[in-house]
Amino acid sequence: MVDLLTDIKGLLTHNKKTMNVEDLVLYTGLSKSKIYKLTQLKLIPMGNNPHIRQKFFDKDTIDNWLLGEPDVSDETLEHQFNQQLLKNRRR
Repeated sequence: MVDLLTDIKGLLTHNKKTMNVEDLVLYTGLSKSKIYKLTQLKLIPMGNNPHIRQKFFDKDTIDNWLLGEPDVSDETLEHQFNQQLLKNRRR
């Protein structure tokens, strides 16, 4: 019964227009840490309301981004993350 309710909750998440990180994890199958790395590197499209600290994502924009075949491999993200760290240290 719990599994069924979990499945239903997951299906309802797919109907939301705006998603938070938890919703995005369920929707895309990406890990939470990978999503945070993508947001840190500004490699994933997200809302930019400066008055809200929590990250929000538009479902249609995420769909287009996913279909654009972004390179979200661990190696690529790690490389870009390290490059950003080096760039920040030099400042």
